[in-house]
Amino acid sequence: MSGYTLLTGACGGLGSAFAELLAARGEPLLLTGTSGARLSAKAEELAARYPAAIVETCVCDLREEDSRRALFSFADGRGIRFRRLVYVAGVDTQLGFEKYDEARIIQQARVNLEGAVSLMRGVLARCDLGGETEILSVGSMSAATPMPYFALYSATKKGLEYFSAGLREELKGRAKVTCVLPGGIPTREDIAENIRSHGLFGKISQKSPQEVARLSLKAVSKNKRRAVIGFWNKVLKCVTDVAPMSVKLRFIRKKWSQTEKDHFAGK
Repeated sequence: MSGYTLLTGACGGLGSAFAELLAARGEPLLLTGTSGARLSAKAEELAARYPAAIVETCVCDLREEDSRRALFSFADGRGIRFRRLVYVAGVDTQLGFEKYDEARIIQQARVNLEGAVSLMRGVLARCDLGGETEILSVGSMSAATPMPYFALYSATKKGLEYFSAGLREELKGRAKVTCVLPGGIPTREDIAENIRSHGLFGKISQKSPQEVARLSLKAVSKNKRRAVIGFWNKVLKCVTDVAPMSVKLRFIRKKWSQTEKDHFAGK
């Protein structure tokens, strides 16, 4: 079998939007996530809506090297070759750094950056030779500047953006590599509330998962190095680029110190 898209974070709001778009196109999918039950339910849902869709699933903990290796062993065992990676998975813990522990540091750094780099390598080693491979990673507008109270997330997303840009130049003519920068994506009520807490900036920067997925796939098909998703985010990015660093940091510190978002909450 050939031409699969490997999609991470497939059971989340944005991952589901990508899965829907690609299944509707009739493109074969290999979905990954941390819950086998949720992956199976997503595969059944896609099969019901798109009977011709080919959907494989494999549980993968992106923090763990052994789990990532097992994912590709699964693909190899089924003769799967890839034409695209869509790396959606991410951990967006928003806390003052002194509230972090080692588990939070490791999870955010490994899922947001290490896992992405590892899967890019694995996909490129198993690419479908029928055309250019597409490597699409979901970054964030939070990478536009260092962010107090969101410092690790911002740094890992900036690292993802920079790695993607360097890889794109290495693979010119063989692969398309794009990092997209969306703003807030209201995929759950707690995320929607967090977006609302940031007032006008949160409101104008948000886009629906479906719109982010559609524009992201369009961007990588055009081989854009980086794509800021949404008109107002493009405006905000321009403003951010010219604003003095001290002003940006003071503004973000004041704004982001008022809210917290902990990926570990309730676990």
